[in-house]
Amino acid sequence: MTAQLGTDPGAIEQLLHDDLAHADQVMVHMGPILRHLLQNDDSSIFSDEIVSRVRGMLADIARQLIQALVSTTRIDGLDTALGKTPDTGQLTDMLAGNQALLSHLHMLAVEWQLTEKLQARIGLDPVLTPLLQDLIASPDPDTAARGMNLLAAQARFGQSMRRMQIPLAELPGDLHHIALMTMQAFAAEDPAAFAAVGQVEATLRRQRSSAIARIDLLQHLTAQLGGDLSRALFLDSAGVPIFLSALALGAGISREMAIMCTTESQMARLVLGLSASGSGRNGLVSTFSTLHPDVALPDGLDAIAPDTAAALIASSFAGREVFG
Repeated sequence: MTAQLGTDPGAIEQLLHDDLAHADQVMVHMGPILRHLLQNDDSSIFSDEIVSRVRGMLADIARQLIQALVSTTRIDGLDTALGKTPDTGQLTDMLAGNQALLSHLHMLAVEWQLTEKLQARIGLDPVLTPLLQDLIASPDPDTAARGMNLLAAQARFGQSMRRMQIPLAELPGDLHHIALMTMQAFAAEDPAAFAAVGQVEATLRRQRSSAIARIDLLQHLTAQLGGDLSRALFLDSAGVPIFLSALALGAGISREMAIMCTTESQMARLVLGLSASGSGRNGLVSTFSTLHPDVALPDGLDAIAPDTAAALIASSFAGREVFG
């Protein structure tokens, strides 16, 4: 309701019509949302902390994008309205409208919650784990260097999560592109900002291409393990981030789906993911004793062939729809 006094009656009527339509949607979805929250007791997915962290990361991405626009327009001497009232709310809402970006941030919040939970319960270091120590001590200079870079990146990740933030350059390439396209749509409403958006995009793309992102490091290091990938499938020694990347690689799923596998409602998917990765009985027992110590695994699960497990995962409609 932003119309000013003296606005054309037709415009006011349209504004009221649009707001009423939005109000209708709120009421239409209110019941299903409330019913879903009441029926879903999986706190590993929808805790207040996770929702707040996702909201904070969206706002932080919006802040970084607007800050880049404002800085560029000021340098170019353009008088932009964004510089006078840098409100991130609208851009935050636009970013939240992209399901892929929203799902990625949601799973990062779940990953960090799991990291903190295992640190408290079994003393698993959120940064330096036994496997990472081995990688850092590798005789291969490239592996050792990337291990050190991952150590620093994981420490920064923890700091960002505690602050409910995420550096724009830490987004995967496709999601970084989505964020920039959303910024472009947002800037179209302000002529000065839109005039500078091309320059801003170029700068942010250069920064992303030169950044050593945590996700990229994890993907490279787990791929380097090759036949030793099973080492990374023991959560208590690999640590949360390496385990998740190894599970994604071994099971042929996205890293977001691998994170989802660790939640309370996805135990069957976790069994299949580990089986598809070839972790064997020892890997299954080790992972479940770490993640779900109160769950007793039935006999015979290790008899599921990796290709059968992979086929079952690939056939999951929900998995394809939510995380691709």
